[in-house]
Amino acid sequence: MHARPVVLITGTRKGIGLELARHYVDRGWSVVGCSRRPSEFSADGYVHHCLDVADEAAVRELMASLKSAQGGLDALINNAGIASMNHALLTPLETARRILETNVIGSFLLAREAAKLMRGSGRGRIVNFSTVAVPLRLEGEAVYAASKSAVETLTRILARELAPYKITCNAVGPTPIETDLIRNVPRDKIDRLLASQAIRRLGEPRDVINVVDFFLRPESDFVTGQILYLGGVS
Repeated sequence: MHARPVVLITGTRKGIGLELARHYVDRGWSVVGCSRRPSEFSADGYVHHCLDVADEAAVRELMASLKSAQGGLDALINNAGIASMNHALLTPLETARRILETNVIGSFLLAREAAKLMRGSGRGRIVNFSTVAVPLRLEGEAVYAASKSAVETLTRILARELAPYKITCNAVGPTPIETDLIRNVPRDKIDRLLASQAIRRLGEPRDVINVVDFFLRPESDFVTGQILYLGGVS
């Protein structure tokens, strides 16, 4: 790693992404964040970029800027994601496209370009985001869960393809957390979801950060291709 390890976190304007950015700044990392809109978060060791993660040209420009300013990249946290909790018959095509572009294409583009930076150093960590909606096959989340299923497959195959460069690729699958992503979900639906968990509570940012910390540790260089669901969901 560099004297000050460098991490790129997507979707840092709010929610889990913002909490991750704060966490790694506090730990002394050099943190590069991005989102579609400007962020109000400001700190020594934090730089923010505005872009759409599904925009290939913008992603490449971000990586070029990162290489020039930081000299390389140690870790990527693919946190940016969107959801739509509608019955399949009520899900517009445009909504489906936006979900797939952000969650799947965005994760792929960032991982591909990040790996190009990491491979020269012979080390690196990529952490993608899935969801418990995949193993629970939650009704009303067909496109969202399908997009995260794709992210899981992407994670497992990237783990194999990037292993020769000593780059690991894993994913965390959070339970519902009090963020904008679930703010409009009916309480009875949340309660039914919690009832399917072994530990029946909403997730907290610290739960996700704990898993990401584990994946990013130097000692986790033998852990790759894994999907870790929270809350006792399997």
